[in-house]
Amino acid sequence: MLRLVGVSKTFFPGTANERRALRNVSLELAEGDFATVIGSNGAGKSTLLNVIAGSLSADTGTVGIGGRDVTKMPAHRRAALLARVFQDPQAGTSPHLTIEQNLAVALTRGTRRGLRGGVGPRRRALFREHLTVLGLGLEQRLRNRVGMLSGGQRQALSLLMASLAEPKLILLYEHTAALDPARAELVTELTMKVVADHNLTALMVTHNMAQALRVGNRLLMMHEGEIILSLGAAQKRRTTVADLMDRFAAVKGQMADRSLLT
Repeated sequence: MLRLVGVSKTFFPGTANERRALRNVSLELAEGDFATVIGSNGAGKSTLLNVIAGSLSADTGTVGIGGRDVTKMPAHRRAALLARVFQDPQAGTSPHLTIEQNLAVALTRGTRRGLRGGVGPRRRALFREHLTVLGLGLEQRLRNRVGMLSGGQRQALSLLMASLAEPKLILLYEHTAALDPARAELVTELTMKVVADHNLTALMVTHNMAQALRVGNRLLMMHEGEIILSLGAAQKRRTTVADLMDRFAAVKGQMADRSLLT
C-alpha cells in the first residue's frame, strides 16, 4: 500500500545550514498496516510524512501509494489517495463552515467538485450515521459551526473527515499532542476504531512511547533521518517503554562515539 525506496531529503544543501533530514529511507506498509513512528526532535518524522504527502519533494528515491508511483505527483493530486490529521485541532477543519459542510468537503476530497447545492437529505443522513459512531453527540449539531467545538471534538471530526473519502492511506501527525489527557485518550480510541472500521493503512507520528506501543501493528523508530528500529506486532507486544528508551539511548551513544571517531 505504501512503498518508499531509497528516499533522501536534504535542506539547504551546500550551505553552512545543510541538514540531511532523510537518509536513504526505505519502508513498505501492507494494506491495513498501522505503523507508529517515534524519535527525537529532528529525527525526520515530519519530513517523512511531508514527503509521502507531497508537501516536500524527495531529492532521491521513489514513493508509491496503492501501487502507483507518486514520486513526482503534486500534493493536490495525492489528495485522492491519502488523508491527513494534524497536531493542531484547527488545522484539519474550517471553523466558519458547519459540521455538515466540513463533512461534505471531505467527502469529495481529491475530486472535481464543481458547483453544487447545499447538503441534501441523503448526505445529511449519511453524516448522522457516521457521527453517531463517535459517541459525541455531533450528529445532533450538524448545522453548528465547527469553530464552536472543543479541541477533542474537532480532532474526532477531523478523523471522520479523513476516512470519509476512503483514502488509500491516512497520515496522523501528533494528532493527540495538543489535547488534555482525557481527550487525548478519547481521540486515541477513536483513531483505532476509525482505522479498523474502514480498514485504512495508517502512519502515525507520536512522541508518546506508550501510545506507540499500544496502537497499531508496526512500530518504527527514527534517528537522524534513518529508520533505526522496525518492530512487528509480536515484537511490539513483548516490548516495553523502558526497552525503547534503552534502545534509543544506545543509538544516541553510538552516534556520539561515531562522531568522535570521524
